[in-house]
Amino acid sequence: MLFQRFMFSNFAAWSISGLIAGGAMLGSAHASGATSSSVGSYAVETVKFASGNETIVGRLLKPKGVSRGPAVVVMGPVAFVKEQSPIQYGTRLARSGFKVLVFDPRYHGESSGKPRRFESGKAKIEDLRAAVSYLSARKDVHDEQIFVLGICQGVIWVMEAAAGDKRIRAISLVAGHYLTPETATLYLGGKEMVRKRIAGAERARERFEATGQVDYIPIIDADNALLKAKLIAEWYAPWESNAAWFKFRGGWENRITQMSEADIWGWNIRETAKRITTPTLMIHADHAASGPKIPRTIFEKLNTSDKQLVWLEGANQLQFYEDPLTIDRATETIATAFYARLRSEPSK
Repeated sequence: MLFQRFMFSNFAAWSISGLIAGGAMLGSAHASGATSSSVGSYAVETVKFASGNETIVGRLLKPKGVSRGPAVVVMGPVAFVKEQSPIQYGTRLARSGFKVLVFDPRYHGESSGKPRRFESGKAKIEDLRAAVSYLSARKDVHDEQIFVLGICQGVIWVMEAAAGDKRIRAISLVAGHYLTPETATLYLGGKEMVRKRIAGAERARERFEATGQVDYIPIIDADNALLKAKLIAEWYAPWESNAAWFKFRGGWENRITQMSEADIWGWNIRETAKRITTPTLMIHADHAASGPKIPRTIFEKLNTSDKQLVWLEGANQLQFYEDPLTIDRATETIATAFYARLRSEPSK
């Protein structure tokens, strides 16, 4: 019995120390900026590229046996890190033959930029275009075969980037949190609350510009949180852990600069939709972000005849983040649509 207890306690100690060491090794490898590895049917390369005056850090997933081919850039939800939903879509699209770039936008995760956790629409649009430039310059990517995928609020910045960048062959918008005045009212509980949140954000921006003071609000689990819904809080809460063995989850933090809310709740994507001439695939569901009506109105405003709306019956927003079956359905649809675009318009 004593021997069994000795073996169990030592096994537990060895296991825990191994987890900690493994997590620490993973974290240091990510931070080194010059790593590559192989995972089944694709290789993973840590890449860096410039956007404005900042350094963007990402992972490029490269399917084996494909020397030169199409590529996809992925932009995730509000205040995301690449280890959340982007990597879920990235690995599946890599298995489908695409090179896939997932990255932390400036101010987040491994990428540079201050203040930390600042959500800037302008910066995210610039980062997306910089990602397209980076891929275009790579010898293993066809510069006329670059696609962009947006998930949740990422659809906003994908649409904005595509509206002014003809290098983007086609876009896919998945479970979009489409920012409109109606969306802000829906999330915050009324027009007066929207007005107060935007006014508070603008005051926070003025303080930052005048003094350098950065005011933060939580993303979840507080009266003044950015996202108030209980189900959203329950999904995000585990990502807040800083335990060493969870370093593979990236550097998500439960905070965002208060001045970010001016961009978020004050944005109206409807006018941009009218300028979208890029081929577009929209995937949504009744219980996805912004509900069933707003996405359909955005889809109708897209200024292209080459557009497709796919409705995944029964899916909810959180399934688009992590449910393998839902993400499989979405990525198979995305891959099919992107490859169809390549067949219909061969590259020069």
